Amino acid sequence: MGFRGTVTDAPDFDASADAETLYNAMKGIGSDKEAILDLVTGRSNAQRQEIVQAYKSSYGKDLIDDLKYELTGHFERLIVSLMRPQAYHDAKEIHDAIKGAGTDEKCLIEVLASRNNQQIHELVEAYKDAYGSDIEEDVTGETSGHFKKMLVVLLQGTRDEPGVVHTDLIEEDAQVLFAAGEEQWGTEESIFIMLLGNRSFDHLQMVFDKYQEIAETSIEDSIKSELSGDFENLMLAVVQCIRSVPMYFAKRLYKSMKGLGTQDNTLIRIMICRSEIDMLDIRECFRMCYEKSLYNMIKEDTSGDYKRTLLALCGGDDDLAGEFFPEAAQLAYKMWETSAMTKVQLRPTIRPASDFDPADDAQNLRKAMKGFGTDEDVIIDIVANRSNEQRQEIRQAFKSILGRDLMKDLKSELSKNLERLIIGLMLTPAEFDAKMMRKAMEGAGTDEHALIEILVTRSNEEIHAMNAAYEDGYKKSMEDAIQSDTSGRFSQILTSLVQGAREQGPADWDRALVDAQVSTSCNMTLELADACNEDSDDMEIKFMSILCTRSFPHLRRVFQEFVRCSNKDIEQIIKNEMSGDVKQAMYGIVRSVKNQPNYIAERLYKAMKCIGTDDRALIRIMVSRSEVDLFNIRKEFKETHDCSLHEFIQVETMVVSFHILHVE
Repeated sequence: MGFRGTVTDAPDFDASADAETLYNAMKGIGSDKEAILDLVTGRSNAQRQEIVQAYKSSYGKDLIDDLKYELTGHFERLIVSLMRPQAYHDAKEIHDAIKGAGTDEKCLIEVLASRNNQQIHELVEAYKDAYGSDIEEDVTGETSGHFKKMLVVLLQGTRDEPGVVHTDLIEEDAQVLFAAGEEQWGTEESIFIMLLGNRSFDHLQMVFDKYQEIAETSIEDSIKSELSGDFENLMLAVVQCIRSVPMYFAKRLYKSMKGLGTQDNTLIRIMICRSEIDMLDIRECFRMCYEKSLYNMIKEDTSGDYKRTLLALCGGDDDLAGEFFPEAAQLAYKMWETSAMTKVQLRPTIRPASDFDPADDAQNLRKAMKGFGTDEDVIIDIVANRSNEQRQEIRQAFKSILGRDLMKDLKSELSKNLERLIIGLMLTPAEFDAKMMRKAMEGAGTDEHALIEILVTRSNEEIHAMNAAYEDGYKKSMEDAIQSDTSGRFSQILTSLVQGAREQGPADWDRALVDAQVSTSCNMTLELADACNEDSDDMEIKFMSILCTRSFPHLRRVFQEFVRCSNKDIEQIIKNEMSGDVKQAMYGIVRSVKNQPNYIAERLYKAMKCIGTDDRALIRIMVSRSEVDLFNIRKEFKETHDCSLHEFIQVETMVVSFHILHVE
């Protein structure tokens, strides 16, 4: 692979002239920050070291000390860090991570999981030189357990070199990992440590493919289910780096700028350490995964000279790009292949209660609502710990025994979001979905995002049940309601989805390959690729005919082959070539096909990220997914935003929902 960085050696480099420029920029009152950032970001790290030496030779002063004195804030940290040799910068990051107030495990994980053998050896030497102590001793003094053991293994820098593949051990290693985790009660962590800490990336990529064949789940999902805490996070980081170091850093950069405040130390560390290695690939991976380019996200999330320096390191804006670099195209192809092969085990957070007695529950609910005041804790405790099917039995028992309508009593005794949440849980899933569709279309303005979210995430059976509940409850077909409230191509897409006629069953691989094959007709893939070159109206029709009708397993294979046939990203095509509600609908389908729990986790994030929480969206998602895949959604939320769903929900009126829906 050729050079993939954004910072290179400056031509006609003169260290003494640069030292003079920096000296003049800091001379007198104030400093010329623009001159400093332009020069520093326009030189490679090796050239910067020559400038540091020339500065001391010419002026008898330490350049880094002068920069620290003249600059402030994040800009100062960024410029000063750029002036250090990379190994010494890594050493300082590790030292700060373990010597401050508390240990920064995320920094330890990021640095040690992502560096190659040579970088590790240079880091160990730089640490010893800078701080006069042994990095392994310092790290082990601040960590414990399997997390500590894996860090020690990584600090040895003895991983098999790139290209080393033990062909005869690929299947054996996969079987050993499977036997150590998925196949037994408890996990043999030492096996994971030995293999993931010592085999080459090339070898382990093949092992992971074989593991997926054996376990019918990805190594990442196995780690998430078998390990926990910092050790889980470290092993996931190692696996992500084995898969793709640029993708790992793209995700770390996203997390550093998403959520509650910017993690500037992480942002600075990554932008510095990758600017001369693989920043172009990181930018491509970022574009592949998120709705905006790395350049634009930095631009929106930072300010001033700090922002200008980061943008110089980033090197350019990819938002208008449509085609992949070769390496990114291969990665996109592999991502869709992994998505097609993975069998995700959906996990709810609410399960049926044992020793269930609907009559007893009905009596206790009545007592909780009698007299002055309402015992909300009792109501929450009952509703939170019963499945929806059991709640329907409680509704019936309440009417049979007490001659009262439980739903009416709950509505009269509860208020605001707690009432909406409890009532939502007491409705059948079909009734609740129908109500949410109705709410999205009634009143002033239509909630298009809610319509899309519901229709792209429900199975045919769920859509049919929702249609029946809608007609029974509102005396009008849902199709008629959609067509009355929406228009144009968007209305046609929703009408297609509301039929509940998507092809079902396991993946028909033969048909998918025939549809996608370039050598024959590349029917669907070429149809999509050709559609990209047609006018927007024809393109939307072709995309709709495929995305709204084919099964999800089939579409995963089609999107995979779309990359190979066109060297383009289906999500980026939708983003760049479509607009408005049509774009959002198509994008929602693709994201749901790729990873539905992740798509829903993003919907939750968007419901809470702006000023004021979209409580209706929050309630809709958590109620509808609590018995389906809310546990998976929690995992995806934590992985994407580096913050648990429980921590992210801040609105006081929703605190009760943590308990009800088990989102801790």
